[in-house]
Amino acid sequence: MREVAIIGIGQTPVGEHWEKSIREIAGEAVLAALNDARRDSVEGLYVGNMMSGIISQQENLGALIADWVGLKNIEAVKVEAACGSGAAALRIAINAIASGAMEAVIAMGVEKMTENKSSEITAALATAADADFESAQGLSFVSLNALIMQRYLYEYGWKHTDFAPFSINAHANAVHNPNARLREPIALKDYQEARMISAPINLLDASPIGDGAAALVLVPADSLHGENIISIVGYAIATDTVAVHDRPDPLWFTAAEKSCKKAYSMAGIDADDIDVFELHDAFSIMSALSLEACGFAERGKGPYLALEGEISPKGSIPISTLGGLKGRGHPVGATGIYQVVEVVQQLRGEAGKTQVDGARIGMAQNIGGSGANIITHILKVK
Repeated sequence: MREVAIIGIGQTPVGEHWEKSIREIAGEAVLAALNDARRDSVEGLYVGNMMSGIISQQENLGALIADWVGLKNIEAVKVEAACGSGAAALRIAINAIASGAMEAVIAMGVEKMTENKSSEITAALATAADADFESAQGLSFVSLNALIMQRYLYEYGWKHTDFAPFSINAHANAVHNPNARLREPIALKDYQEARMISAPINLLDASPIGDGAAALVLVPADSLHGENIISIVGYAIATDTVAVHDRPDPLWFTAAEKSCKKAYSMAGIDADDIDVFELHDAFSIMSALSLEACGFAERGKGPYLALEGEISPKGSIPISTLGGLKGRGHPVGATGIYQVVEVVQQLRGEAGKTQVDGARIGMAQNIGGSGANIITHILKVK
């Protein structure tokens, strides 16, 4: 299998793009990535998206977007893995290059979410849960994560406010990201006084939805010459039960543990070698669970890293360095690609005021559902 490199990145600001259709948003990201790569064509286009059929009444996104940007007659398909759709599309794009089937492809993600009622978006998101035993009982993703967080607080003796640093860090970093939706800093008082959504999760524990798209151009690493080539050196997908109640331990992200261990092994590294980690902070509890499952903290001790400042760009394991899902926003099908774009920015030294000094190895982890489908990618500058 050939090693795969990323030579182009593109993204749109996450926000409410009322004036643009899903194809226009997607097209902007694709064209930006092609321009960054200094290419005008590829052989394949893989589109991560979760809910275009439900929310935008538009399926067949691969062909739609390829035609829109002028990539005629190429292979182009939509890939769905709930909120992990973006990273799933990247995984398939990597296979196309690594196998030798293609020489240049685009992996992208897009979602348009803000033109519908919140109740419609909640229902659409719930399709990633167990339809028979979770959604049909009235459980939303907020309430599922609230149950997990409530149990975590009980089991390990944490207070709700101990999770505030996760959100404070994300917002502080998003201030410096022109593509982030929430570019306002928050303080502990803001977190403590935020409106409760589903106890113990309040408004500042949860990431905002949004419209957005991001894209990557991939080629074989051996086709490039020179230094500072950004290669994808580790990647893996692992699954768990869709329903949280079917897991032996609902406070452990088994799929995160399995996928990152496979990716670490493939890359020939371990957790201590990671310079920056773009995790899936859809809710603050997910940050703690991800840090623990991926080997950065012991079980039940994830909040310590946040409380001690170790998750900041100057800390031992920087996370959400450009805002994460909490600050940048979470256009679900696009999130996994945004995460990898942001790792590339860090490895290129293009992250501005939240640049992680000396970043050479970065990891992105995208989660579908409540931990049912977890996809890990490790990037390295060579």
